[in-house]
Amino acid sequence: MDLIKALTEEQIRTDLPKLEVGATVRIQVKVKEGNRERLQAFEGTIIAIKHGGISETITVRRISYGIGVERTFPVNSPSIASIEVVRKGKVRRAKLYYLRDRYGKSARLKESL
Repeated sequence: MDLIKALTEEQIRTDLPKLEVGATVRIQVKVKEGNRERLQAFEGTIIAIKHGGISETITVRRISYGIGVERTFPVNSPSIASIEVVRKGKVRRAKLYYLRDRYGKSARLKESL
């Protein structure tokens, strides 16, 4: 068990900010097209954080051209170049799945200071 723990400890990224549910984040994802590699930004609200440690994932939701788009990112993946926290939202839930049913002003979160 200690061997598994030691292997996962060295794989966990330490260069990422503290991620919380309700925060609006901008994630730079490495996208490979043919023999080129570029960065693609995805900005949205974190609606769920699952698991922990090496297998931690975040689900990010945004509205794109009137349609809700959700992507799940493994936090410790090498395909994520950077994560930047744009703003923090004030929430009282661990999972914000109720935002899926809302649109417009009712889908906004108050900002925490």
